[in-house]
Amino acid sequence: MTERTAESQVPEDLESERGSRKNGLLGKVSDELAENMKQGWADTERHDLKTIPQAAYTARRRARLSARFPGELLVIPSGNPKVRSNDTDYPFRPSSDYVYLTGDQSQDAVLVLEPGQDGTHRAIAYMLPRSDRESGEFWQDYHGELWDGRRNSLAENEQLLGLPCRDVRTLTGRLAEATGPIRLLRGYDAGVEAALHDKVTAERDGEFHVFLSEMRLVKDEFEIADLRFACEATTRGFEDVVRVLGTDEPTLERRIEGTFFLRARIEGNDVGYASICAAGEHATTLHWVRNDGAARPGDLLLLDAGVETNNLYTADVTRTLPVSGRFTPIQRKVYEAVFAAQEAGIAAVKPGAAYRDFHDAAQRTLAEHLVSWGLFGDRSVDEVFALGLQRRWTLAGTGHMIGLDVHDCAKARTELYVDGTLEPGMVLTVEPGMYFQSDDLTVPEEYRGIGVRIEDDILVTADGNENLSADLPRTADEVEAWMARLRG
Repeated sequence: MTERTAESQVPEDLESERGSRKNGLLGKVSDELAENMKQGWADTERHDLKTIPQAAYTARRRARLSARFPGELLVIPSGNPKVRSNDTDYPFRPSSDYVYLTGDQSQDAVLVLEPGQDGTHRAIAYMLPRSDRESGEFWQDYHGELWDGRRNSLAENEQLLGLPCRDVRTLTGRLAEATGPIRLLRGYDAGVEAALHDKVTAERDGEFHVFLSEMRLVKDEFEIADLRFACEATTRGFEDVVRVLGTDEPTLERRIEGTFFLRARIEGNDVGYASICAAGEHATTLHWVRNDGAARPGDLLLLDAGVETNNLYTADVTRTLPVSGRFTPIQRKVYEAVFAAQEAGIAAVKPGAAYRDFHDAAQRTLAEHLVSWGLFGDRSVDEVFALGLQRRWTLAGTGHMIGLDVHDCAKARTELYVDGTLEPGMVLTVEPGMYFQSDDLTVPEEYRGIGVRIEDDILVTADGNENLSADLPRTADEVEAWMARLRG
């Protein structure tokens, strides 16, 4: 990375805001250089921008939010960058609620819904404008445009987003003058929270966060199309991985991780979550993200990964692959049990069904297989399932909502989520698994170290469901044939 030296040149007023960087190589800015940098720049303002495709959807979402909280000032920040190390930040990813309501991905931005006399709201996006060239901000500020890249002007953002945009640096004053009830999405912008600390309450803001989460339970056409593309790109990422898997030598889990990441960056914004590239006994660890082992011929590779689109919707798909290209008999036995459980779970996904039905169907199927293998002695399936004894080897729930967050709608009320009813437009994962730890002495040795999960992204439709990730094969025979075809 090129050393950022401008920090040592920042004027005092900017130093106090950004902090001074120690040990920069350059000294003070001469008057001649400061004057030179003000001149000779072309006008790059864009006047022919088209409104982003999701603008009509974000407007409807804001209208729904407005109707829920009439007469209240609503504040939804995008968030601030987070430090990774000293003066370098993690790649910025805005809050999902801000994206959902604006379609924008700017850092340090804030959506404000200002209440009107008629009970409706006027939405305004407060954002950073272009860097000022007259003051030298654009090149002397550590995060000026010559350092971090061109930003849209406020006028450009108004064209793109279809809503008024104001300079976010004026927002603190606006919030200081605010009266009446205010609700804030907390946890994303410390400055906004400080400005509102005596005007908001944790209870009211908690209710606000819950409603924002519940708004996203049912996806609209734009979201479904984006999730469909996320699954298609994820399929191509899995194909990339199969092509690099060695048949006669180990393949590093980090190579697998990097291979999928390349696809995610080519076709989308990023991976939607840390990829699980778990080979051999690592596959028995549900959230194996260290990825510091190797996939060896004879192992199973459990790959749980998803492409996040440029609009920030993510897929979440898992396949368990025989590295050599063919399952051993015991691997196939476990795999086919998990597949049967997934089939049962997917069949239970339909409008009007209880959300828990797919989980119960999958778990009962796993219990049936475990009982048939003699792992519970003479206990019946009903007894095992009622006591949850299968969970020793299944551990997790069988799925979750998916969307802008990989575990979407997480703040929704339990009665509307896990105790709720499925509706058309909901998208959830169905992902049963069996995980036999290598040190589990309660199972025959041949099972130990085997971990299998199969996961797909399922859209609830008017008459049933659609598997958005169905392009990836699921049966053991299909997986073997697919891997052989990709390897030539």
